[in-house]
Amino acid sequence: MNDVLRGRLKVYLGAAPGVGKTYRMLDEARRRAARGAAVVVGFAECHGRPLTEAMLDGLEVVPRVQCAYRGGYFEEMDLAAVLVRRPEVAVVDEFAHSNVPGGGRNAKRWQDIDELLAAGIDVVTAVNVQHLASLKDVVEKITGVPQHETVPDEVVRRAQQIELIDMPPEGLRRRMAHGNIYPPEKIDAALANYFRPGNLTALRQLALLWVADRVDEALHRYRAEHAIGGVWETRERVVVALTGGPEGDTLIRRAARIADRSAGGDLLAVHVARSDGLAAGVSHASLARQRRLVEDLGGSYHSVVGDGVATALVDFARTENATQLVLGISRRGRFERFLTGPGTGETVTELSGDIDVHRVTHERAGRGTLLPSRRRTLSTARLIAGPVAGLVLPVLLTVCLAQVRGTVNLTSEALLFLLAVVGVACIGGVTSAVIASVTASLLLNYWFIPPIGQFTLDDPNALLALGVFTVVAATVAAVVDRSLRLSRRSARATAEAETMSSLAGSIVRGGQTIPALLERTRETFGTDSAELVDETPDHELGGGVTTVPAGPGAFLVLRGRTLSSSERRVLAAFAAHVGSAVERAQLAEAAAEIEPVKAADRLRTALLRAVGHDLRTPLAAGWAAVTSLRGRDVEFSAEDRDELLATADESMAKLNRLLENLLDLSRLEAGVLPLNLRATSLEEVLPMALADVPDVDLRDVESIPPVLVDPPLLERVIANLAGNAARHTPAGRRVLVTASALGGRVELRVVDRGPGLPTTGRERLFEPFQRLGDTDNTTGLGLGLALARGLTEAMNGMLTPEDTPGGGLTMVVSIPLAERAVQPEPTTTVTPGLTP
Repeated sequence: MNDVLRGRLKVYLGAAPGVGKTYRMLDEARRRAARGAAVVVGFAECHGRPLTEAMLDGLEVVPRVQCAYRGGYFEEMDLAAVLVRRPEVAVVDEFAHSNVPGGGRNAKRWQDIDELLAAGIDVVTAVNVQHLASLKDVVEKITGVPQHETVPDEVVRRAQQIELIDMPPEGLRRRMAHGNIYPPEKIDAALANYFRPGNLTALRQLALLWVADRVDEALHRYRAEHAIGGVWETRERVVVALTGGPEGDTLIRRAARIADRSAGGDLLAVHVARSDGLAAGVSHASLARQRRLVEDLGGSYHSVVGDGVATALVDFARTENATQLVLGISRRGRFERFLTGPGTGETVTELSGDIDVHRVTHERAGRGTLLPSRRRTLSTARLIAGPVAGLVLPVLLTVCLAQVRGTVNLTSEALLFLLAVVGVACIGGVTSAVIASVTASLLLNYWFIPPIGQFTLDDPNALLALGVFTVVAATVAAVVDRSLRLSRRSARATAEAETMSSLAGSIVRGGQTIPALLERTRETFGTDSAELVDETPDHELGGGVTTVPAGPGAFLVLRGRTLSSSERRVLAAFAAHVGSAVERAQLAEAAAEIEPVKAADRLRTALLRAVGHDLRTPLAAGWAAVTSLRGRDVEFSAEDRDELLATADESMAKLNRLLENLLDLSRLEAGVLPLNLRATSLEEVLPMALADVPDVDLRDVESIPPVLVDPPLLERVIANLAGNAARHTPAGRRVLVTASALGGRVELRVVDRGPGLPTTGRERLFEPFQRLGDTDNTTGLGLGLALARGLTEAMNGMLTPEDTPGGGLTMVVSIPLAERAVQPEPTTTVTPGLTP
């Protein structure tokens, strides 16, 4: 199997149910078959739609297998038969479908599809956007319908092709109204609920944005593989450069407005931590505040390391395929800009190429920089300017002093030449200072020391002056060099601390998983890739590959540019964070394994406490009644005897109910509760379930189609919910029970008008031995709602709480319609050659 090329996956992504995914999928199968490919249909869900079912004509369909589950029979794809048939292309619908437990070797259909791909079979499948795991909560918030079958986004993203099947909301609603999606009895309910125009518009936007992100990933990968550095303006990406200064808020808001002008525009804020002095003096508090502002505006914050701000900004923008760069106008004044040359903004504009650069004015523009000077190290320009100044500046000073000869004495002239030497030393260092001192000494000796116009090198005073000039110049230059070295070290330490502070803040906020940390590392150091490996890849080490330990048996490997020694120190700290994240993940897995044991211990403790009172009370009452009846020292009247017998009977009945609940709960937890699922009408179950609950208002149940349930278990569920609602409904109000059918399921609502419960505590309702909200703790073990949810889920249903409009709590029981079940057949016909 290892020698077999992996099959290719194509996914039809539907913006909503009914847009035509299955139809398009089968249409492609027919076209491939017409071109001579061996195509089989492993599973296609047509939902009874004639036009879709007609697309199966002429295609080879692998018979489904029937799986028995809790008294019912369900059809699933015969994975083994498809693998034995080994077609070139397999059509498999319902990518996010959950297989019937015990019906196959995989729990999810996407895992079945992965086996087909591993066998070298191309697969064409379909899924709706609401089944993507990352959008599950968003879709539920929009439509109000929980999604229980999902597929991981990463599984879908691995597909070689993803095709969006979309339709305007009006067209989809017309298709629904014409009966092309659901049968007539479901159309009105669907149009009034899930298929509302607003819901469909929101789902459509979610699908478009998700596919746009997927296309963007493919484009980024293509550009990296083909070394394309130019900007492709396929999507607006606005990068805003932050220095940590007070103008950052203005720049961020301006960049956000630019990004918002185009749908799907991205906002990226980046701060460059420099090693040449610019990083020193950055306000970390301002950066932290600006990070929060960026995230509040829907953008992302990035920090990169670079010796040149302009180069690092442009490189980052090109890596992210940015279309626009937003920078602030320089805070340096005109005179400072004249002395220090062009700033970051001018340099970025020159390097930007096809990236648009916005220079945004702000209140600090031209008012002086809050950061250290840009010229803090001996750059190439200073190394050239220093010697030139050492030659030119003394000559210019000589010309000026010659014009005022006689008005300035020799002492003042010597001091002015010494000042010029000090200035040259500050500009160019030791070498420039020596050049300036020699030049100044010679000029001072020739033009200003008698005899004027001659060199008097044999004069001790002249030699002393030359020596003093040289010593002073060298001393000043040495001090300047040492100051610059210390400044550079301090700036580098500040940059490293800033980068690590940013990383640590992200980890503390809980927003960094291991893949995110690796991506953050790659981005920060500007490399092509960053990965975590179990052993040092000695055979791959070479130019552009950096490896550092990241904990026991783990190594962080970066590929791309060669890192400097100072960058390697920062990388080691990053690796330590990655190693800590790995250890935390391992500890989390261990804690997850321990949690069931702790939960079982808590359950056992609660059970013992509850049994100590709730089981003992009816046992004691019944025992006392029976003991009294057996006693011979008291003669009871017929009425007293009947009362004692009634007490004993009631106590034994209560004890029996408690024991049945405990046994059923234990069977549910063990997964051995016997079920007999069959088509059942609500009118068959509700009268018995509500017999002991007074004042029940029953509505809208006559037109509900049969459901697939175990009637006695559904009866117990409704009885528990209705009894619980009756206890919380004020006197004079009635418990409301209503039902509706939508999307292949029936929702049964039990409504009370009690005080309700806060949203944060609702899941505790379904914990065993929990009487949340009860003021009377003598009414049972607290198993009612826990047992009701367990029984509902055992019948493939769901039990969820909702707020009752006007106050109170509504318990919603969602159960499948009976028409979705498959009736068992006496025999199964299998095409020869399709079974192992």
